[in-house]
Amino acid sequence: MATTVQQSFLTLKQNLEITGLQEATISTRQTSVRAVMEAGVQLNDPFSFLTGSYSRSTMIAPLTEADVDIFFVLKNEYFHHYNNNQNGGQVGLLDLVKKTLRKTYTQTPDISRNGQAVTIRFQDFVVDVVPGFNRQGGGFLIPNSVTQSWISTDPKKHVEIMTASNKAHNGDLVPLIKMIKAWNKKNNKYFSSFHLEVLALEILNGVTISDFPSGVRYYFDKGRTLITQKNLDPAGYGDDVGRYINTQEKIKEAAAKFQLAYDRAIKAEDYAKRGYIREAIDSWKMIFGDYFPAYG
Repeated sequence: MATTVQQSFLTLKQNLEITGLQEATISTRQTSVRAVMEAGVQLNDPFSFLTGSYSRSTMIAPLTEADVDIFFVLKNEYFHHYNNNQNGGQVGLLDLVKKTLRKTYTQTPDISRNGQAVTIRFQDFVVDVVPGFNRQGGGFLIPNSVTQSWISTDPKKHVEIMTASNKAHNGDLVPLIKMIKAWNKKNNKYFSSFHLEVLALEILNGVTISDFPSGVRYYFDKGRTLITQKNLDPAGYGDDVGRYINTQEKIKEAAAKFQLAYDRAIKAEDYAKRGYIREAIDSWKMIFGDYFPAYG
């Protein structure tokens, strides 16, 4: 419950945070998964590291709906074994990872191949195991089992970029991104979380986040146009992180979702300016759903 817009956004920020106990659970689980993989396959330096939203500090609660990504750098021999559609290609590589994990996690409800990773669905949260290779010239190559191809990327660079950008925004960028992810969840996770982060890096580059309400409104405003364009991997490998929005119908639908959120944010700010705080909070709640407190 809240009686001011500022108080409401502070509560929203708190509601999105992973707790210390959840952090401990993640630490224990990821250590176990890394031990299984390190014992089952041959790895290259830097062997394994956490990646994804958890490593970028943009993961949102609750933990039961979160994905924790662990990247494993395999020996080059595996690349040559599965390259050029040999031995099942990228699908075969992910199946190897799946078999390696299944030997230990025999009672786990679900271990499945999922695009560029193998997903372990534990009872408390999900772990995505991403196999990859050191890339000549820097970065890494990861498999895409859908297109049977290799994707150039650098999750370590993503962490560096997010950390630097958040620092430049005095620590306000990460909380704002989490708020956008809350909106995305209310939209049945229509957008890739990483895609929304990349948009935030571009939209807010060089912009001062004076407060969260105006920051969110500004994000939706600029995002209405940017979501219809190519959004390139900030690590510099040219990959369009929004490639899943690949038809005119999907592009229109994506833009419409940003437009609706922008309209509601404008209305919420207008209510607040005129002193209608209950109506302002109700309008923000329409954007963020149950993460946002009710008035009172």
